[in-house]
Amino acid sequence: MNAQTSLSPDAARQLATTTKTTPQMRGITPRYLLRALPWVDVESGVFRVNRRRTYVLGDDRISVHTDSGSPRVIPGDLRELPYLRDADDALLTELADSFTEVTFDAGEMLAQDGEAHDKLWVIVQGRAEKRVSGRYGEDAVLEVIGDGQFFDLDAWTRSESMPYRVKALTPGVALCVERSVLAGLCDRDATVRGAMDAYLAADGVLPGAEVPVDLSAGHVGEPELPMTFVDYEDTPREYHMTLAQTVLRVHTRVSDLYNGPIDQTRAQSNLTVHALRERQEASLLNHPEFGLFNNVAPGQRVQARTGSPTPDDLDELLTRVWKQPGYFLAHPRAIAAFGRECTRRGVPPVIDNRFGSPLLTWRGVPLLPSDKVRFSGGAGVGTTEILLMRTGEAEQGVVGLRPAKVEDEVEPGLSMRNMGVDQKGVTSYLMTAYFNTAVLVEDALAVLQNVEVSNFHDYS
Repeated sequence: MNAQTSLSPDAARQLATTTKTTPQMRGITPRYLLRALPWVDVESGVFRVNRRRTYVLGDDRISVHTDSGSPRVIPGDLRELPYLRDADDALLTELADSFTEVTFDAGEMLAQDGEAHDKLWVIVQGRAEKRVSGRYGEDAVLEVIGDGQFFDLDAWTRSESMPYRVKALTPGVALCVERSVLAGLCDRDATVRGAMDAYLAADGVLPGAEVPVDLSAGHVGEPELPMTFVDYEDTPREYHMTLAQTVLRVHTRVSDLYNGPIDQTRAQSNLTVHALRERQEASLLNHPEFGLFNNVAPGQRVQARTGSPTPDDLDELLTRVWKQPGYFLAHPRAIAAFGRECTRRGVPPVIDNRFGSPLLTWRGVPLLPSDKVRFSGGAGVGTTEILLMRTGEAEQGVVGLRPAKVEDEVEPGLSMRNMGVDQKGVTSYLMTAYFNTAVLVEDALAVLQNVEVSNFHDYS
């Protein structure tokens, strides 16, 4: 006999209306970079950055590849040496083949100040620091160098003694080439000889520096004043709009029958827009041509001194973008590692509310988290980078670029164009996001490299 005396919840639920959410998506992030960048509306699809003329500069790195398990210098990258920019490929290959592999341990002295410097060192893997004796004999750190960097070009070229000493901070591998190899090439090739003579004669000219404007100041009387003009780059860099694109397909039967209470096409397009914006942010950071991490100028790259990101490292980064620094940008794990180092030192970072979220700051500059910041060597034990940028066109900083107007625009720079219904009754929509980013002046961007995020401390 059935003991039930009233309607069961299961049966009652058949008459109830379900309250539903719109489709959720775990891959949506705050996309702080897109929110922090000031956007410039580009009328014609091309943005040209005119700059004052500077002395020629490369990327300050010599790249290496692995051949049969051994590191080898890429010959073409030896054009980083100023006097080899116009050298032919055969000569560069001969010089690259002359490099020999050297391994070193942490704490080992790689070069001593005052000693004859007859080798050019290229760090393949590892970290080392340049040290000098200060004015009063104290030990002072000049710079920490890492993968791809080389020392000391000037002393090696001039066959002079080392102006500093170099001590390895980690075990590593380097490639070295003797000065006698360079001398032999110069004896055989008049072009290289002439270029090297010009390099040696241009003492005091720093690569990357702007061509000076001749001025006179503090003078008295009626001296003849210098005549000058401000020269511009002959071939300024142009940024063309890049894009992220996809075709969204919605069956007419779905949009006709199941369109309430949530519009199926709108729900699909909203999630697709988020996916396009996520790809946009990843491209702005990591694209090999225009990505911010690949557009940091030489001299603006800093190596983490101890591996973990410390307040000292971020202070050093601030010295590179000291003019109105806007934002740090780092992987959330790098920000956590920085927080641990601050806690260890008893200097907890200040929390500030920006973009509706509490964010760590250092020296008043917010640290924006982004999971699109790359890891080298795997996210488990690999290393990452921390970016610091100045933003804004008036500040000669970093700006985002987007078209002033596109047809069927649903958001700035993003369009959704109906492509019609095919023979299967499926409606297609072409969804396109146009964008790019530009660094107006080289010192608007700096990066902290080789940042380790797996170090933890016992605070007890």
